[in-house]
Amino acid sequence: MATRLTSFSPAAAPPARPPGYYVRRRLLQNRPAMLGLGFIVLCTLVALLGYWVLPDNSPDANNSIVQLQKQPPGLRVQLLRIPLPDSSYQATNLFGTWLRGKPQEFREIPIATGSVAHMKFDSVSFRPWTAPDAPRAAAQSIAINPKYEDPHTRTYWLGTDKAGRDTLSRLLLGTRVSLGIGLVAVLISLALGMLIGAVAGYVGGWVDSVLMGVMTVVWSIPGIMLVIAISLALDSKGVWTSFVAVGLTMWVDVARVVRGQMLSLREKTFVEAGRVLGLPQSRLIARHLLPNMTGPLIVIATSNFAAAILLEAGLSFLGLGVQPPAPSWGLMVNEGFQLLGTQAGLWLTLLPGLAISLLVLSFNLLGNGLRDAYDPKTPLGG
Repeated sequence: MATRLTSFSPAAAPPARPPGYYVRRRLLQNRPAMLGLGFIVLCTLVALLGYWVLPDNSPDANNSIVQLQKQPPGLRVQLLRIPLPDSSYQATNLFGTWLRGKPQEFREIPIATGSVAHMKFDSVSFRPWTAPDAPRAAAQSIAINPKYEDPHTRTYWLGTDKAGRDTLSRLLLGTRVSLGIGLVAVLISLALGMLIGAVAGYVGGWVDSVLMGVMTVVWSIPGIMLVIAISLALDSKGVWTSFVAVGLTMWVDVARVVRGQMLSLREKTFVEAGRVLGLPQSRLIARHLLPNMTGPLIVIATSNFAAAILLEAGLSFLGLGVQPPAPSWGLMVNEGFQLLGTQAGLWLTLLPGLAISLLVLSFNLLGNGLRDAYDPKTPLGG
């Protein structure tokens, strides 16, 4: 009796994948991290477009209409636009508008709806706008020139601040300040932290002891005090001073992580092989050791980004960061705080505070997702 043999083929082995493939899969499967990343991308897009997408694209979104001070969200008003003298207007190109905003070409006067009447070819009559609970204003007349435009309607979706400026425009433009200071702070902290941490961890000995002492001293000083000291040393307050000062206070976290990783990696076989081949220490550190720290550095960069935004908001709230009229979320919270007890104070405090919270939460969620994504023990979904 013949025996029939059946051959079994082994199951096909899964294709080899680089580590980055699994990192991306874990990150994409983390819904909170992806929500945070989506909000960060949205804020980045708003910051990049800047003045091009603002309802008020004047420099620093600082078009102040005194009659419209502290108005609630949803205000809809007609504006009479009176051209300014040609000598006071400076034209800008597309890039200049993106960078600094568009200088005002008109003086805007809020008027009661449907109250405009032409008296002569060179003058117009109107009744000024008044709040719903204010008495009706008397009619006025004003001279016009050939560039005069018919009244147009504007909606202040988030109301106005105490100077009569569009809150929505200043809130959107504030994303440029917050993300800008976060980016500069992270770049400065990474550059300093990687340099000092790599030298301390790789060289060791008395160099490590000295640099660790410097880290400990800087670590023990509150960030706000360091920023104040740096601002005094630079004898300046403003956007760029805040950017640099915040960055110079956040390098210690990076340096400590890099030092710890360096102490672990410098004893590896590939480092010993590099020493035997005669590679210089600078090349070993830059080309072979630091690239192995990409994961931890990305995670700590997102954490520092959130911390820099919070620190800048706190400094601006105290008057030590971004200076008026530049729009900063911390400065807007301060303006609203001064009006607490009024309806305008509630909105002017709540809106920028919510923006700060959402952006910081997004970076924290993304940081947690990156931490899990770079952990090989994190399970992959189907």
